[in-house]
Amino acid sequence: MARRCELTGKAVLTGHLVSHSNRKTKRRFLPNLCNVTLQSEALQRSVRLRVTAAAIRSVEHRGGLDGFLVKASADELSPGARALKREIEKKAAAAS
Repeated sequence: MARRCELTGKAVLTGHLVSHSNRKTKRRFLPNLCNVTLQSEALQRSVRLRVTAAAIRSVEHRGGLDGFLVKASADELSPGARALKREIEKKAAAAS
């Protein structure tokens, strides 16, 4: 399983661990991934995703999973989240 947020696309970064003597060794900066279950009001069901803590805050700020996915661009979403976005847009179009 890739260490990548399914909503924001945030992934592992690399850099250097710098010692007091200024020696540089490679290290990895891992995203703070959490397994969460988010509710979708449009689909009337819950969805399990692996997202970062920052993405959880963004979802809450934008008014839930549906609001976040509607505003998010499709190229930064995972294939599963992209399919979820299409389902939500279909429901919204059918309701209108």
